Amino acid sequence: EVQLQASGGGLVQAGGSLRLSCTISGLSFNDFDIGWFRQAPGKEREGVSCVSSTRRTKYADSVKGRFIISRDDAKNAFYLQMNALTPEDTAVYYCAATPYDGHSMAVVSAPTHYVYWGQGTLVTVSS
Repeated sequence: EVQLQASGGGLVQAGGSLRLSCTISGLSFNDFDIGWFRQAPGKEREGVSCVSSTRRTKYADSVKGRFIISRDDAKNAFYLQMNALTPEDTAVYYCAATPYDGHSMAVVSAPTHYVYWGQGTLVTVSS
């Protein structure tokens, strides 16, 4: 059974940092596309950042220069370092993975591309 476990969320003041982690069990995800998504109350799930199986990365415009995505294939884990957080970053953050090659980063960054999802971790940024 494939399981993704997201962790690292919490309450932080504006300007602070958090590091989210996602560990995967049940498969080796070296050839997978992986990504982080978030959903704020009353809003649709949106892509935050992703890394393709070929190690290309993409960031949402709203987090460019503040967030850094990384993956550690040896540990079957990937991460999202979030810096300079603002209240607009408040959301439930989800990690996701898929064995399908997205071919383009537009596809890799789309929630519909992903097969496996973590349970979400809440990030709350206070002003």
